[in-house]
Amino acid sequence: MLNRFEWLIGLRYTRAKRRNRFVSFISATSIIGITLGVTALIVVISVMNGFQDELRHRILGMTAHATITEGNRALGNWQGLAAAVKQEPHVLASAPYVQAEAMLSAPPHVSGAIIRGIEPNLEDGVTDIGRHMVAGALNDLQPGSFGIVLGQALAESLGVTVGDKLMLITANVAVTPVGGLLRQRQFTVVGIFKVGMYEYDRGSAFIDLSDAQALFRLGDGVSGLRLKLDDMFRAPWVARDLNLKLGNPYWVTDWTQANGNFFRAVQTERTVMFIILSLIVAVAAFNIVSTLVMIVTDKRADIAILRTLGASPGSILRIFLITGTVIGLIGTLIGVALGVLIASHVETIVPWIEHLTGTQFMPADVYYISEVPSRLDWADVWHVGLMAFGLSFLATIYPAWSASRVQPAEALRYE
Repeated sequence: MLNRFEWLIGLRYTRAKRRNRFVSFISATSIIGITLGVTALIVVISVMNGFQDELRHRILGMTAHATITEGNRALGNWQGLAAAVKQEPHVLASAPYVQAEAMLSAPPHVSGAIIRGIEPNLEDGVTDIGRHMVAGALNDLQPGSFGIVLGQALAESLGVTVGDKLMLITANVAVTPVGGLLRQRQFTVVGIFKVGMYEYDRGSAFIDLSDAQALFRLGDGVSGLRLKLDDMFRAPWVARDLNLKLGNPYWVTDWTQANGNFFRAVQTERTVMFIILSLIVAVAAFNIVSTLVMIVTDKRADIAILRTLGASPGSILRIFLITGTVIGLIGTLIGVALGVLIASHVETIVPWIEHLTGTQFMPADVYYISEVPSRLDWADVWHVGLMAFGLSFLATIYPAWSASRVQPAEALRYE
């Protein structure tokens, strides 16, 4: 157990004396260094968590948890397959789709896009596209009306809005008396959506399923069947089970296969950032070594007097352990408090800074997400806090041991 006098002296050595304020200044810089390192680490990890969650949410808002296809052929009798799959555990909903690349033309503007034919009533069960409509509605896509819903960035690049007409040109060749011509059909813009992810807002368009089947000559077939599960993180296991049950010629893939490399890259970046910023915390923590060494040098006479009054080397060791640990604890607590405060208000702070400086940190045409999201994970906060405090404690061991080795006669010889 620590004696009361050890606490009193250890805490006293963290404060300045009139004759030597430089040591106290070094202590303050150690605290500030740990504070800044911990704050930066918590904020960056929270922002990375926010990016990961936001990307997953937006990507899965446009794609399905799992997809059933039939190789390179059109999927026939999708109604019967949907009814069979719906009986499987963990499957909440299914929806057919037709997907192909095409060219959209609204003179003088032309742009390529991924065209997806959907059943609006079923699509709401597997994706969130209906919740991101900024003009019109997904249900405005009616069979035979040849309506089209565009991403906001795509509509802006074509210079069209709801009610305007454009030409959809496919890669399919129609044979005519004058030779082969690309199939094309006039569509009317009935809606505009904005997911907030530039890749989708700039390159995606939706039409009715029956219109897509007629346009791409699929008959009653579809490109595949998309599934929504009760837990997206179970998708790999559900896809594996469906592959075993359905067998050939069906092929079931899940969202981790389609976007796995992307999310692994984000996770790797998060880990690397954690390591890099941890080095900042480590440097700040080990700055305590120099602080305590200077304190020990400054207090050699005091140590010698304490030893002559009966203090054991263990007591001296504990006194300086307390001094260094308190410095590290103060820096860690302040850093955690600031980190939590900033991470909880990143989505407010960043727009304010952008407005103040007139600069957009993340342009939508460059980054996947144009806002800076943040998700504070208390487990990460605990890990960062414990790591910083642990490094601070380790940094105190050598200077405290050095203080316990001071010999009174040697320290007082020239006093």
